[in-house]
Amino acid sequence: MADGGLFFVSCQYRKKVTRLKERIRYAAAALAVMALGFCSREFAERLPAFFAEHAGDALWAAMVYFIVRTLFARKGLIWSGHVSVIFCFGIEFSQLYQAEWIAGIRSTRLGALVLGTGFVAIDLARYAAGIGLAMLADKWPSGRLQTRA
Repeated sequence: MADGGLFFVSCQYRKKVTRLKERIRYAAAALAVMALGFCSREFAERLPAFFAEHAGDALWAAMVYFIVRTLFARKGLIWSGHVSVIFCFGIEFSQLYQAEWIAGIRSTRLGALVLGTGFVAIDLARYAAGIGLAMLADKWPSGRLQTRA
């Protein structure tokens, strides 16, 4: 009986350590993608035109995906993708609202990075592409799509 209890505790500990490693990996991915996003804006004139025009928004959405995975590591890949799309699309559609108080927030650098400045329909496709690529990168190491809810 005592051996079974010890095994149970050992398994629980291993699961927690594995989950922590997973969260660290997702947080590192979010930071790496964030750095790439900043670079895509800062060095846009040195990049191919297509990449310079579209990469920033796609990378922002990929960063959102990896943050969602960091915060909700127990949820599956598909769930995280859906939440990320809803969040990114929600932010984009919120840009249709241009009250003075939120325009003031958006006029700051941080406000513009987080909330954007104005609705642009093509951004929705960029977000979908960024999240899709992040999901593929997430799926690639394990070779399978995690569908747990």
